[in-house]
Amino acid sequence: QVLLVESGGGLVQAGGSLRLSCAASGRRTFSSLSMGWFRQAPGKERDFVAAIGWSGSDTAYADSVKDRFTISRDNAKNTVYLQMDSLKPEDTAVYDCAADAVYTKLVAGGPSYWGQGTQVTVSS
Repeated sequence: QVLLVESGGGLVQAGGSLRLSCAASGRRTFSSLSMGWFRQAPGKERDFVAAIGWSGSDTAYADSVKDRFTISRDNAKNTVYLQMDSLKPEDTAVYDCAADAVYTKLVAGGPSYWGQGTQVTVSS
């Protein structure tokens, strides 16, 4: 019902920046969805990174990325963004976009919709 397509991943040196984008399409109205980002490093479980409510007024971040990453959305473009600054090698992971109609469900790690993921690699 909702297709999520991520872009913007790549290779960057430590201390650099990247901006991920996630374009949504499908039968659900984008502005009714809470959106988020998760990441999974090799050999590790998928972890919550950031979330944003439908209006953009509610946001949440993992402690490990707080003050370095910023989530935002453009409801006119059906797109959510993750601005990643001051990147560290430990930020290396596949980053997944996610969506759900319920904000708390998304933050808890149980969103209904997932993207295919985009690789972010931070070199030291």
